[in-house]
Amino acid sequence: MRVNGWLDTPQRYGRISRAFHWLMAALFAWQFAGALLYVAIGDTALTRFVGGSHFTLGFTLFVLVLLRGLWGLANMARRPPHPGRLGRAAVAGHAFIYLLMVLTPGLALLRQYGSGKPFTPYGLPLMPGRDTKIAWMMAPGDLLHPWLGFTLMVVVLGHAAMALIHRRVRQENVLARMA
Repeated sequence: MRVNGWLDTPQRYGRISRAFHWLMAALFAWQFAGALLYVAIGDTALTRFVGGSHFTLGFTLFVLVLLRGLWGLANMARRPPHPGRLGRAAVAGHAFIYLLMVLTPGLALLRQYGSGKPFTPYGLPLMPGRDTKIAWMMAPGDLLHPWLGFTLMVVVLGHAAMALIHRRVRQENVLARMA
């Protein structure tokens, strides 16, 4: 049953799934733009403007990923199928994207807590400040967060490219299911 287009169907993702997808795509694009600008031109007024929201948007994306994952699990039986070998590859690719979308900000949040600095996204006191650091909490984020972030960017670009390849080469308009 499709309730006015809100729920997923075997033919198309519903409004809620599409809203999660495109909102997160826009927020990730902003995050990636900030990171690329920082790598390309260093610490400037422009990179501080774009990157100034990095922590808050990263937290927002982490929450959205969890909510989207729960929504996806609740809609699993209604979602468009992914048959055959290519379908299994698509499922594996999506699982890898979700893994990166959870690990990348998750490690950043662990690092933030370990740093002892307060974290108050949207003014909410999520993590209080303290005088001591916890090195083992900071180390994984320091080591992996940038690399996982750039890996996520490449995988997301590959995800978008595959939607275009499906359309142009295989004559399958998979993007229409999410548009």
